[in-house]
Formats: sequence, structure tokens, C-alpha cells
Amino acid sequence: MSYIRHESLFSLQDLYKMEQQHRFEAIFATIDITPILSLVRKRSRHGAPVEVNYPAVIYSLIARIVERIPTIKDLVKRLREDIQFRMDCGFMLSEPIPSEATYSRFIQKISQSRVLEEIQVKLLKQAMVEKFVSDDTVAIDATHVEARDQAPAKEKKEKPEPKKRGRKSKQEREAWLKQKQLEEEQKSLYEKEIAAQLVEPYLTLRDEMPVEPEWGVKKSSEGKNVFWYGYKAHLLVGTQSQYILGALLSSGSLNDGKAAIPLLKGIKALHPSYTFKYATMDAGYDFESIYQQVRQAKAHAIIAYNRRREPEMVGFDEHFAPTCVREHPYRYDSYDPKYETLKYVRPKECESCPLAHDSLCQKVYKMKITTDLRKYTAPARGTKSWKEMFKKRSAVERVNAYLKEYFQLNNVRHRSGQKARTHLNLAVLVYNSTKLACDRINRQLQLDVA
Repeated sequence: MSYIRHESLFSLQDLYKMEQQHRFEAIFATIDITPILSLVRKRSRHGAPVEVNYPAVIYSLIARIVERIPTIKDLVKRLREDIQFRMDCGFMLSEPIPSEATYSRFIQKISQSRVLEEIQVKLLKQAMVEKFVSDDTVAIDATHVEARDQAPAKEKKEKPEPKKRGRKSKQEREAWLKQKQLEEEQKSLYEKEIAAQLVEPYLTLRDEMPVEPEWGVKKSSEGKNVFWYGYKAHLLVGTQSQYILGALLSSGSLNDGKAAIPLLKGIKALHPSYTFKYATMDAGYDFESIYQQVRQAKAHAIIAYNRRREPEMVGFDEHFAPTCVREHPYRYDSYDPKYETLKYVRPKECESCPLAHDSLCQKVYKMKITTDLRKYTAPARGTKSWKEMFKKRSAVERVNAYLKEYFQLNNVRHRSGQKARTHLNLAVLVYNSTKLACDRINRQLQLDVA
């Protein structure tokens, strides 16, 4: 009996088992810190010299996430007591270790810029060049992040005046409509309907996203409401490679669906050469505007349907497939991309049906997906292919767990949304750099075996 030997893949766990020096070298080699150094570089040759070893400071902040050091105070203590750790981060023995205040000022400078996102884009482009990112399916989801800030005291709301009974007069109605229009115009971009995001560019959507901590609520697996005060991290992940292709931080009260279009537009704006075929999300993203945005990306949306008190469609089953006279659902056959049409064929039950040759029961049924983008997707809802595509959404949930368990996403130590966003961007950067380091090591091991 012959046996097939399968080569084991180098994983994140294997990277953590490596010696500290080699682990740091592999991760640091994937990150170009030049944009960060430009923030603290002297603009003139006059004045006092820069005494802080900023490259080592940057590497120590990365090492803090890799080593799961909870606070900057603990990081400074580790640098002072662990000589090997100090050398691995780039500090010389003759150099003084920066104080906590120095680290705080440095993080403040980073939070006022977008350099971490710039580095993130370069790293992902390099991963794409090395063909580690070639996913045809992306997944989007959000996860809650608790804030360091203390929740504000609940304000007592005054009771509203009782509404006047009866119909409004013509003048009162005109004044009421003008007031409603004025209130709508004064709303911010994320207070409006999701459809308003379709015409806005990515940079506007990114910059106007609210990031201050607020109360958020979600349904647990038991169907109960879970409340937290803080933020939401919104991720767009490649389902096969599990690289984070897009990440945004928002207030905890923001609806999950309002971050999907910014993430999808971010992929097109930051990585124009990258294309995908499918975008999968849960029922919280079942909005017409999100389907339209996925369609603009020339892809198909695999989103769980969220019934909103909609009446049952006569002549169609629960997955919106047409039914015959005896209410047997037609079977999905294929999709025609030229005409954007789903093809359904006669059910198996119709083979022995006396109405099979009657004009009431047609052999083929075609439906254009543009009839209703929410109901009709390719592949069709309820089919085995659609279910297999939807299962890939678990990749983004897995990455959410990685970020919280290994990359300190749930350990925000800052008291402002701006710095919390920097914390997310740094965690995502370290995660992607670790993935790239693992992929490079794994490829080298495969070449050595060959």
C-alpha cells in the first residue's frame, strides 16, 4: 500500500515558535518604515540633533504587538531589562531607552497622518507582485472593539410635546416639509441613507467616517442584545489568502452596512489592478446600494437575504426560483454573463406530471439579475454553489479572531478615536506583514524540498 506524503505548511504558530531574533527579522523585512521616518526627520541642518533612535522606536512598537506586550509602560520596562529584546528592536547598548512620553508624542504624530495606510498599501502591492494575493472572493464583516474611554453619563431627555391631532393645514404641511428637507441637508454623509455613498469618492468616505467612541449593540448567538462602548473595526479580507485588503474604524453605533461601500471603493482606489469575482457578506449588509457597488466592480454579491416584512412572492419559492403549476421549484442550470441572465430548467417532478406537455408548464425559465439585484445573484440563491461561496465568509471572522487574540485589537489603550484608528492600522499592518513573512518562509521551504 503506497502512502502520499503531504508537506506541512508554515503557519503563524510556527513563526511564533522561531527564535525571537529570526522572527523579528522576518517580520521587519516586510515593512518599509521610510514614510514614518519622514514625519520626524529634521527639516533643517540648524538646531539640536535628533537624539531619539526613531527606527528602533518603530520596530519596538511592532514588536510590542508581536510579543503581546499590553502597555507602553511594559514595553519600556522590557527594553530596559531585556538586552536581547533591545538589540533585536535596534537599540544600541549605549543608547538611552525612550520614555513613555516620547512614545506618546510619537504615536500622536503618526495618528495625525495616514502613513500607516500608505505602508499598508505598499506591503499589499508587494504581496500581489509575489502572487500571494490572488483571491477571486472577498469577505466583509465588522467586529466590536471596546474603548479605553469611560462611557458618558446618560442624559435625561425631556418629554416631547404631544402631537397635535388631526390633519395639518396646507401652510403647516409646507412648513413641515421644508423643515424635514432642511434637516436632511444638514445630516452628515453617514447619517444619510447608504445610497448617498454611491456618488462619493473613497477619500471622502474615509475621512468623514465617524471615529469617536459611542454605544453599540449587536445580537449574540443566543439572540440577546449585547452592548459595548467603543468602536467597530470593518475588514475586507481575501477568503483564500486571508490578507486584510481593507480596514476602517468607526464609532460603535455605525450600521455595518454603511462601511461596505467605502471598503469596496477603497480596493478600487488603492489597488486598481486587483479584481475579484465575488463579495460575500452576512444579512446585515443586505442593501440595494451595496449590490449596486459590487456590480460596478464587475463582481457578484453573495449576501444572505434579510426579509423585511415582505409579502411572499406568488409563483416563486423561498429562494426566489420560479415554480411550476404544481408549485415545484425550477432547478438552476447556468448563468449567461453576456445577457446577465439566470437559466432555470424544468423540475424533476415534472417528468411524470400530466401537465408536462401543457402550455402552462414551460421547459426553460430565464430571469435577468437586473430585475432585482437583492433577489437574483449568480450563482442563484439556494444552490449548492451559492452555499459554498457563502461559507467562505468565515475567513473574515477567522481574521477578526486572529486580530483580537494575537494582535491586540481588543487592547486599545488610547482615549480618542483618532489614536484608536492608529491602533487598528498598526495591528492590521503587523498582521499582514506576519502573513507575508510566513508565505515567504513557506515558499522557500517548498523550494528547498523540491
